Amino acid sequence: MLTVHHLETSRSQRVLWLLEELGVPYEVRRYARDPRTRLAPPELKKIHPLGKSPVITDGEEVVAESGAILEYLAERYGAQATGDLAQLVPAPGTSAHRHCRFFMHYAEGSLMNWLVMKLVFQSLPRQPMPFFARPIARAVCAGAQQKLVDPNLAAALAFLEQHLAQHTWFAGESLSLADFQMSFAVEALLSRADGAGTQSPHLLALRERMRARPAWQRALAKGGPVLMA
Repeated sequence: MLTVHHLETSRSQRVLWLLEELGVPYEVRRYARDPRTRLAPPELKKIHPLGKSPVITDGEEVVAESGAILEYLAERYGAQATGDLAQLVPAPGTSAHRHCRFFMHYAEGSLMNWLVMKLVFQSLPRQPMPFFARPIARAVCAGAQQKLVDPNLAAALAFLEQHLAQHTWFAGESLSLADFQMSFAVEALLSRADGAGTQSPHLLALRERMRARPAWQRALAKGGPVLMA
């Protein structure tokens, strides 16, 4: 039996969504974050040395990193996919294939870096510290967001909005692995970037298309909320 070692409010939601779309039997083993640090529990290191989620076990196979997991699932279980999933991995040499490859890398290689930094700078001033240090932490974090993080998130929003004005999904007119890989980043970007809710109608429409899919809803029911509250 394929098992998804699922950490709450994490990137493993994309893996659950793909499995639900493919109809692959699997079980979910849930892990809770440390309530103080919000880090993954040490039990995950028994599954993979990095102790991160998502990670799957499929027989003797242990696969970590969400992009690698999505590609593994597509190779092993996606060959006979039809309908909406027929272009899960677009044909090499096509523009859809180039777009799919780009967004598979862009999600974690560029976009999530800024989103993680945004989360850190938002949460750091709320951490326990001497009272006299808190105003300094607020000022430093606010400055870093204003000068570094927010401009890059604004550029990402503009780029994605322009792309989605011309494409239904990230690779083109059909659902592909790129949409699963980008799904967590889309939720995080629309939640954390300034003005995202009013300046990104095409990105919002994409999120609604994802959320409306029955497989997404089943994955959400099994995995819980995508983002931290």
